[in-house]
Amino acid sequence: MSQPKLKTARRPTMYFIGVTTRQSMIMRVFPRWVRHLGLGPCRIRGIDLALHDSPERYREVVRFIKGDPLSIGALITAHKIDLLRACRDSFDGLDPFAELLGEVSCISKDGGKLLGAATDPVSSGLALEGFLPKGHWENTRADAFLMGAGGSSMALSTYLLARERGVDRPARIFVSNRSAQRLEEMREVHSNIAAGVPVQYVLTPWPEDNDAVLPRLAPGSMVVNGTGLGKDAPGSPLTNAAVFPEGGYAWDFNYRGDLVFLSQARAQERARGLHVEDGWRYFVHGWTRGIAVVFHRDIPAAGPGFDELSRLARVCREKE
Repeated sequence: MSQPKLKTARRPTMYFIGVTTRQSMIMRVFPRWVRHLGLGPCRIRGIDLALHDSPERYREVVRFIKGDPLSIGALITAHKIDLLRACRDSFDGLDPFAELLGEVSCISKDGGKLLGAATDPVSSGLALEGFLPKGHWENTRADAFLMGAGGSSMALSTYLLARERGVDRPARIFVSNRSAQRLEEMREVHSNIAAGVPVQYVLTPWPEDNDAVLPRLAPGSMVVNGTGLGKDAPGSPLTNAAVFPEGGYAWDFNYRGDLVFLSQARAQERARGLHVEDGWRYFVHGWTRGIAVVFHRDIPAAGPGFDELSRLARVCREKE
């Protein structure tokens, strides 16, 4: 991947730091939201970096945003953990979730200070409650299986484990990943939460290894693709032989790409009584929370105001 082109901003600019940013719907949605929210003359630019890029690349990007007056912040997707690990000393402050999770999903500025925030626990929770029935975990004692131990899964697990949820939490959480290091990092974060919900960390170098976890899940359990496979890279963390839990929920954090995981779930939707959800709600909540932080604006997360933002985004999606 070629070096990102970092040009001095001529008007207030928010960046999207990802892998294939040009293909993201936000490039078409952002101008509509800007007009609706009255944010004035501003723009969005994508910065594409390779997955697990070099620390020097991350530092170059963060240093540029920090030093360029009209570069006002950024939303980060696939690089949340790696970027903070490489650039922690560049930030003047981190919010409590960023400190806890060891990641930043949003960069903003305030009075010359560069601030990092992890907004995903809130965004993923809002997205989840948009389709999961209230009291689901308490009523079913079902499990949650998060495939991938990156930033999005870390954030969702934090939301699911929160003690404030009381008894409405999964009976068990399974987390899988292809490398042991990410699992150990997640185990360390969870130890700081001390939530009281059993979490099992499963090393799954091959899709067949994820398949083997599914029979262990109770009926009504949720299976989440948080690996990036299907968007940032082709394929699925499961094979076509995988069998989803009866009456369960299949949630793909992706909404674009080859979406193999979604196709696998939809093939079993009727026979297994599944609810299949793509990453569209997560996309809308994630970006509206990010824009709220970068522009220091109150943006509704529910009600008529949020519904209008969703409608504006949906118009762009329907034109695809």
